[in-house]
Amino acid sequence: MFFSGFSLIGEGEVFSDYRIENDVTVGAFSYGCIKLVENILNGTYESEYFKKRIDKIQLFSPAFFNDKDEKFKRLQLMFFKKDSENYCDNFLKNCGFTQNDKEKYFKMGTFEELQELLYYFWNDEKMENLKKKNIVIETYLGENDKIINSKEALEFFRKYGDVYFIKEANHNLSLYK
Repeated sequence: MFFSGFSLIGEGEVFSDYRIENDVTVGAFSYGCIKLVENILNGTYESEYFKKRIDKIQLFSPAFFNDKDEKFKRLQLMFFKKDSENYCDNFLKNCGFTQNDKEKYFKMGTFEELQELLYYFWNDEKMENLKKKNIVIETYLGENDKIINSKEALEFFRKYGDVYFIKEANHNLSLYK
């Protein structure tokens, strides 16, 4: 199972070099990481099987905006509201997706999804609750991420599991050429 990022669908294959695909591991990218964690914590899963058991979650470039101020968040929402198509084009480009990727994986996100993504607050309580469920947490971050501050995310997520900090990689964990 895989939870897609903002304005994306089916992009899980982009992470095939890192993903573990089995019945007890769930992966997610960016905004999808929020959805995955909240589904686990709230017990609202898309698959009946996962109500029984999840051993590991893989968080690929989680949407981590704890370090961004209100002005930044309001501007992002304003730009999206003004021209959502252009906003998403720029967003996907900054993630590291090509035009071919956009044609393959793009699904217009909503204002509400972007708002949830920007205002979601990752905190110790949520992560500790995942650990209490005996879920192994793996986080993958790119050193050259243009979407999130990967060094801030590294400091937060390293307290809860293994973090793979990929040199010269962007938000979608591909390497800059």
